[in-house]
Amino acid sequence: NPRGTASLLKDSISFTDVSASGLYEGHDLLRRGFTSVKNELLPSHPLELTEKNFQLNQDKTNFATLRNIQGIHAPLKLQMEFRAVKQVQRLPFLHSSNMAMDILRGNDESIGFEDILNDPSQSEIMGEPHMMMEHKLGLL
Repeated sequence: NPRGTASLLKDSISFTDVSASGLYEGHDLLRRGFTSVKNELLPSHPLELTEKNFQLNQDKTNFATLRNIQGIHAPLKLQMEFRAVKQVQRLPFLHSSNMAMDILRGNDESIGFEDILNDPSQSEIMGEPHMMMEHKLGLL
């Protein structure tokens, strides 16, 4: 019964997994990087989640302060500018410094950890430009 077989396959294999990497293909290192058990673990320290969400929490605090001082228009305008800056992107195989976002957040005058150790020439994610563009456009 072909209909019964299709329903069994539908229940046992998700179609997103089949279409993304193929049914019998291995892990795609070019697109997904190396597999790591560390990424699947729960946080080991209570402050780890706070550190991961630091920028989000800082933005929320800044928006609340702006709203209390200047009214509702200031955080709304800043959020619209954030959204506009996030939409402008470089090609996926080129490194982007996100300078406009740093200016909006006020981080353009500070030197941090990522400014020193984030050299694009030492990047491990550089791939073949044609493959990465085809993946972004959904051709692969």
